[in-house]
Amino acid sequence: MVEKQDMYGYELVEAVSKIVDVNEGTIYPILKRLTNEKYFESYTKVSTEGPIRKYYHITASGKLYKDNALEEWKKFSKEVNKFLERGSKK
Repeated sequence: MVEKQDMYGYELVEAVSKIVDVNEGTIYPILKRLTNEKYFESYTKVSTEGPIRKYYHITASGKLYKDNALEEWKKFSKEVNKFLERGSKK
């Protein structure tokens, strides 16, 4: 999602929570790690709706990391599905 547009932390928490049951305590440490590892950059922006918001932007190395992780996930899930299919045929 951050590849399409920069997002602030709580906005990411809300978006991910619609798909996977997670909370802020899970997402914020991941954002910090991704920023520390230079996969994300962050910046602050004044909000008309409350306090200053920290936005996250994916870097070029973050896009490469995401692409590699996605390929690994596809291979892993394909093998798990094969395994499950073999198990259900017994």
